[in-house]
Amino acid sequence: MKPLLLLLVFLLCPRTEAGKIIGGQEAVPHSHPYMAFLHIQTPNKTKGCGGFLVREDFVLTAAHCWGRNRTITVILGAHDIDEQEATQQVIPIRKAIPHPNFKRKPFNDIMLLQLKNKATLNAEVSLLKLPSRNSQVTPGMVCTLPGWGHIGQNISTTKLHEVQLEIQKDEECHSHFKSIYDSTTQICVGNPKEKKNCLQGDSGSPLVCENVAQGIVSFGEDEGTPPSVYTRISSFLRWIRKTMKSFKLQGQD
Repeated sequence: MKPLLLLLVFLLCPRTEAGKIIGGQEAVPHSHPYMAFLHIQTPNKTKGCGGFLVREDFVLTAAHCWGRNRTITVILGAHDIDEQEATQQVIPIRKAIPHPNFKRKPFNDIMLLQLKNKATLNAEVSLLKLPSRNSQVTPGMVCTLPGWGHIGQNISTTKLHEVQLEIQKDEECHSHFKSIYDSTTQICVGNPKEKKNCLQGDSGSPLVCENVAQGIVSFGEDEGTPPSVYTRISSFLRWIRKTMKSFKLQGQD
């Protein structure tokens, strides 16, 4: 078993090693218009994470995608992140706001990114609905994970892919990850009997269940063996809403 921080490192990697969706397929272009690609520049490398638009000026993602000396640019409306598509909106961030308890308790792997400019909503760029406080995902439910990255061993792609993943019982992740799994703030995702999963670079991407964002890719085994652990968004709704409310939507008085 890898320590949590090592697992997180494996999920956040340079774009040339960007995360893979295992057992999925290329998504229909712009069928996930809420998706955001986070282009992360460090002094030595370029990294990538996923995220999703929850307000015209806010993207939700994983806290471990952030770090010192990193510059994040958000790309919205993309299908192929290596192409300058007419649908793309490239927006730098104004402020990164990781959950205040993330460093002390890595279970709180969630972060809001305030954009410097408000996104223009259209057919290719739209918001993803957040769950209600009482929203539940149950074992056996099948949800969708979209993301960019490898589609096989040493097979890279710059096009958005998607995979259908099954919610697991909490006991499955307690067995795999022991004390670093917390069912109150995390979701166990991915059937161990299927070769379907997320991996490096999919960090921050949303788990979408019935058109609602229920989870955020957090960590898993470095070789991609399911299940993996996702941040449970419904556990952080108060913080999300309070944080966004404190930043008035640009253009409002």
